Amino acid sequence: MDEKLPRYDRILGDLRSAYDVGAADRDRAEPAPWKLGVRQRFLDTLRDEGAATLLEIGAGTGKDSRFFLDSGLDVVATDLSAEMVRLCRDKGLSAHVMDFMGLNFPSASFDAVYAFNCLLHVPSADFIPVLMHIRGVMKPGGLLFLGQWGDVDYEGVPDWDRHDPPRFFCEYTDQRIQELVSRVFELVEFTPVNVDAADEPHVRFQAMTLRKGPGV
Repeated sequence: MDEKLPRYDRILGDLRSAYDVGAADRDRAEPAPWKLGVRQRFLDTLRDEGAATLLEIGAGTGKDSRFFLDSGLDVVATDLSAEMVRLCRDKGLSAHVMDFMGLNFPSASFDAVYAFNCLLHVPSADFIPVLMHIRGVMKPGGLLFLGQWGDVDYEGVPDWDRHDPPRFFCEYTDQRIQELVSRVFELVEFTPVNVDAADEPHVRFQAMTLRKGPGV
């Protein structure tokens, strides 16, 4: 293990501060159409599966959680930022301040978990432990949507980030991310999305649907 790379518990404070400060701007921003399409596709899958309960981790201001709630799911939202959670609650959501390793729910609580552009803040050394923790709150056969920027091997604080304090990112190639998630889940679908946006430093989004297989 590279001792120069941070661990998850050491970056939480900066991430929390950055997202507390940026919460209002994020709440005002309109989601890109491609993001709405990715979200709808997962909802369609959940309906086909008969899922009833959903946990969103890294929920931000709660726009996606509210969408799933309005679509008939029983939704719980979590985020490490207290300001983000406040905005979630303002939208009528059940929301809690929790980080990925502190999901304080009984085991096998949820039919599905939704993680959109949040696990990319987890250092590589902690990625599998975080996936295992998420798996623990899912029911057997449950589905996880994992979506994040990638197609490069990168770990660190990028020079393009303008948050204060700047955020840590960890991204993977398509091949690497599929290999990693398959250690913990069954990979149901992998759909890369090429994004062409002038205000977006990334160009490739990795959308994955994963299933909790047999076992604890």
